[in-house]
Amino acid sequence: MIKIDLHKTLKSSNSTFELDVKMSVNKGDFIAIYGESGAGKTTILRLIAGLDKCDSGNITIHDSVWYDSKINLKPQQRKVGMVFQDYALFPNMTVKENLEYALAKGDSTKIIDELIKIIELEELKDRKPYELSGGQKQRVSLARALVQRPDVLLLDEPLSALDDDMRFKLQDYILTVHKKYNLTTFIVTHDLAEVFKMTNYVYKLKIGKIVEEGTPESVFLKSNISGKYKTIGRILKIQKADIVNIVSVISGQNVIKVIATDLELKHLSIGEKVVIVSKAFNPILIKI
Repeated sequence: MIKIDLHKTLKSSNSTFELDVKMSVNKGDFIAIYGESGAGKTTILRLIAGLDKCDSGNITIHDSVWYDSKINLKPQQRKVGMVFQDYALFPNMTVKENLEYALAKGDSTKIIDELIKIIELEELKDRKPYELSGGQKQRVSLARALVQRPDVLLLDEPLSALDDDMRFKLQDYILTVHKKYNLTTFIVTHDLAEVFKMTNYVYKLKIGKIVEEGTPESVFLKSNISGKYKTIGRILKIQKADIVNIVSVISGQNVIKVIATDLELKHLSIGEKVVIVSKAFNPILIKI
């Protein structure tokens, strides 16, 4: 069990506000921290990692206290891996050397060979960062974060700068290592499709406070919707066809056409995000 109680005064462009969050997370959970820019999402990750200091609070990871009124472990003393948007690789080192640098003194190099295989870095291991694409650099960053077998993996919008194809592949890599190493993972993301695909619990943040929490379905769909197929998309076009409407929804690189009645479209319009749910072979649209 992970228990987090964080308090810190933050400054925005026009004012100050209090970050005040409490979380109880089970080992193996994949947690999304979701909210508007400037709500304090990245600060939560930095406080867990020890890169910033709380004003007060408590961070307990599996019965090990990382922070309280008397204890404040340094970042290198916390079993945490963190992946940022900007890769932060050493430019003068090869891929393999970047991973070796992250290895604790005396640890076996077996984990490096294992990660190179899992994250498919074999052909890249002797290249330097300037020879890599953005997606390849992010794969190296992910592998490096895992070298010391962290208890907690922190992901700060790691896929936001990537194209759809690479984002989907990286999502799969992250899910693979999350399950293989039984990690507890936190991700800051603005991508609802990413939330639904990857995470099992969401903390929705607004101006430093948790305003909603629960499964992605309970937080974003506002109802208990069952269905074998669910995907997030955005409405591109609505065309009238006799007594029904044909709604074109873009999801990733695919355009999905759904038949909807005027009643179903009463609260929907072009540009809005929706989830498509298949119920008994009849897809329906739900505003999110």
